[in-house]
Amino acid sequence: MKSITVPTRDQVSPANQALFDNLTKNIGSVPNLFAVYAHSENALGSYLALSNAKTSLRAKEKEVVNLIVSQVNGCEYCLAAHTAISKMQGFTAEQIIEIRRGQISFDSKLDALVKVAKSIAENKGHAAPELVENFFAAGYNEGSLIDVVMVVGDKTITNYIYALTSIPIDFPAAPAI
Repeated sequence: MKSITVPTRDQVSPANQALFDNLTKNIGSVPNLFAVYAHSENALGSYLALSNAKTSLRAKEKEVVNLIVSQVNGCEYCLAAHTAISKMQGFTAEQIIEIRRGQISFDSKLDALVKVAKSIAENKGHAAPELVENFFAAGYNEGSLIDVVMVVGDKTITNYIYALTSIPIDFPAAPAI
């Protein structure tokens, strides 16, 4: 199989160079996984628009979904990246492990979220009805459920890109569970 490389700024189109510049300005660097998107003329911009789109989910809730979907899909890159991001969002190392296991003891609303997101990812959208009911009972609404699916889709895209490329992980490795 042909090896997929991580392109440098000089190897991508002017439009993608501008996106690289914005990423460097906003987060300090261009993560390898984002750089790989720039092999396509449009994928990086499209992905960033999706990833940064408005949502009813709080940042911590998005990280719960990002972690559990990456765990379900076995994406070492995304687990590493979202472990680091989750720590920045205030989750402890122990809480991140609970999230990745799909069983949250420290917050019942997030527990309903992680369970429904895990079921969605594992069952290709066919979440267990009782988990959807528990999600609503925890205080989420129909719009929240749609937003969860959007984040599941977003994370599935990155998980699949990593699975196809196996590019070097440029975040501290997530602990094995």
